[in-house]
Amino acid sequence: MSSATRPDAPTPRISVVIATYNRLPLITRLVWQLAGQTLPPEDFEVVVVDDGSKEPVREPLLAQKVPYTLRVEVQQNAGAAAARHRGVLAARGEVVLVTDDDMQVAPDFLERHLAHHPPGSRNVALGRIRPDPSIGDMPLFERWYAYLNNRMAEELSVPGARARGNHLYTGNVSFPRADYVGVGGFDKSLGQSEDVELGVRLEKAGCTFVFASDAYVLHGSDHVSFERWLKRANRYGMFDTHVARKHPDVKDLNPWRLLFVTNPLARPLLAASVVAPEATRRLTNTVMNVAKAADRLGLEKAAFAGTSVVYGMEYLRGARNEAGGWTGIAREVARYLQGRGE
Repeated sequence: MSSATRPDAPTPRISVVIATYNRLPLITRLVWQLAGQTLPPEDFEVVVVDDGSKEPVREPLLAQKVPYTLRVEVQQNAGAAAARHRGVLAARGEVVLVTDDDMQVAPDFLERHLAHHPPGSRNVALGRIRPDPSIGDMPLFERWYAYLNNRMAEELSVPGARARGNHLYTGNVSFPRADYVGVGGFDKSLGQSEDVELGVRLEKAGCTFVFASDAYVLHGSDHVSFERWLKRANRYGMFDTHVARKHPDVKDLNPWRLLFVTNPLARPLLAASVVAPEATRRLTNTVMNVAKAADRLGLEKAAFAGTSVVYGMEYLRGARNEAGGWTGIAREVARYLQGRGE
């Protein structure tokens, strides 16, 4: 089910696609922030896809009197990849911008994204994700995510640095709709990591990746459950395994790279989680408690390092499960080592 577009609505220069699930207050906030854009309202549209929210989204959103064309698609819960895919297919703009319902945007957000898509280009613009000013109130594991986003932004901002397909994230990215459709869109069979996998296919298809630091969003979070965070880490390990098998030529996708690129002091803990995944769960909790203690003492670097280890342990448990036993693990590790010439 979807809302209709006005027959006289002009073709937008850019379409904003937002998947939402059980976040009516947050998506309403974003819809109104988009109403204050410096880009003329006739130059863009917003396509919201409600992925089966328990609280109705369509009617409350369409009741908002925003100046631009707002359309709301509704589907049964099928996951973020399926929702975003539906939104991009419904979009009418030549350029599509995908962001998340918990983001906040500046008034020049859309204008800055469009500046990275000159006529005839095939750019994929990765906008910066900045932490919400209230980040200090968030759990350690969510602040760790913000730290990783900032670190990647700093690395991609270095002169000569090159953004790649495996950098793609759906929190803030724009691309030509034709290229998205041309490569087949998001792989809806992936419960996570569908963004990275799409990025790899777009790069292979000839798109150029650019880091758009000026086109930023502010990201807060309503994730407060450590258990759910661990589950997400496990699922990333599982689905990254699928992505690596789909693109064996891209070594940076292999989940077992963690055993070789992580700080040597942390490698025994990661290896232990692979050798004895269930027996080391108490150890995982202990490492997280140490990280939290360091955080309370103001030792942020140590706290983030400990959080990285905890994530890596659970991530590799997921990769281990998906590898299908020691033979599968050996095969995946050997593939990584061959890919980097060892």
